[in-house]
Amino acid sequence: MSAFSGATLMITGGTGSFGNTVLKHFLTSDIAQIRIFSRDEKKQDDMRHDLQAKYPNHAKKVKFYVGDVRDPRSLADAMPGVDYIFHAAALKQVPSCEFFPMQAVKTNVEGTDNMLHAAIKAGVKRIVCLSTDKAAYPINAMGISKAMMERVIYANARVAAEQGGTVICCTRYGNVMCSRGSVIPLFIDQIHAGNPITITDPNMTRFLMNLDEAVELVRFAFEHANPGDLFIQKADASTIGDLAKAVQKLFGDTGTNIIGTRHGEKLYETLMTREERLRSEDMGKYFRVAADNRDLNYDKFFVKGEVHTMADEAYTSHNTNRLDVAGTVEKIKTADYVKEELQGIRHN
Repeated sequence: MSAFSGATLMITGGTGSFGNTVLKHFLTSDIAQIRIFSRDEKKQDDMRHDLQAKYPNHAKKVKFYVGDVRDPRSLADAMPGVDYIFHAAALKQVPSCEFFPMQAVKTNVEGTDNMLHAAIKAGVKRIVCLSTDKAAYPINAMGISKAMMERVIYANARVAAEQGGTVICCTRYGNVMCSRGSVIPLFIDQIHAGNPITITDPNMTRFLMNLDEAVELVRFAFEHANPGDLFIQKADASTIGDLAKAVQKLFGDTGTNIIGTRHGEKLYETLMTREERLRSEDMGKYFRVAADNRDLNYDKFFVKGEVHTMADEAYTSHNTNRLDVAGTVEKIKTADYVKEELQGIRHN
């Protein structure tokens, strides 16, 4: 019997790409209820009608809550009876966070803290929070806000563990293919319009992971987490140049236009820092990074210290398994969005 049997799961930011994929995995299972918590009533209404059309026998399991993680009361109203939470609500677009960094702070940092406090108070059993590669060695506002989000998670996880209550953990992953605002749908739209593909830097590397893998990472973390653990999936990567060629092999070659990097973009993605790698555990398909259990006894820092503080290298999209164009083609064909586009099903 699954841990989700008869349980109530809440997904914050549940109308996004991740939330839609979670529903595909859980809706026809023996889970009792899934609560979608988000601030966009239009997306909720669209999701409601889509579920009623595709899953008429299961759609009643899904309950919708209009609210905002910035608003503690709306979170408190949605919490009673919740067993588990997948926390996906966030501002994720790098350029918009660069221009409006305080909005990223309010949602990603304060919003996460609001959610965790409401969940702990309501007696939620387990929480998995979703983070990003950009939180590792952050250079942009989105990454910095996510790095602070992770620290908020670990601090709350420590307190909850001391009280013997809610188990809180975190996952970190890189580029999810075809998620909202990602580059593959942009490339496909540009090709359909007969325009050249716009490439920021062909030598950039990015991890390639589909949404189903993102959900499986969260499920693995849910099943194996100790308080404050961070879970990372090992993933293949490709250059942006090879990714563009792979998309063109599937949808047509309309040429390329190199436009240069956007605000706050990195040359490569880092999923695990050198410091984290030192305390990581290889679990086969995943890494587990144990929580830092040091306390505020400053003698440990200023008198004793530590001899080993970092591993030789971080885990990045530059040093993971690099796919060639043919391998990238096969990888992107695993994304539902690409499958549907190849079948002639156009997305709005």
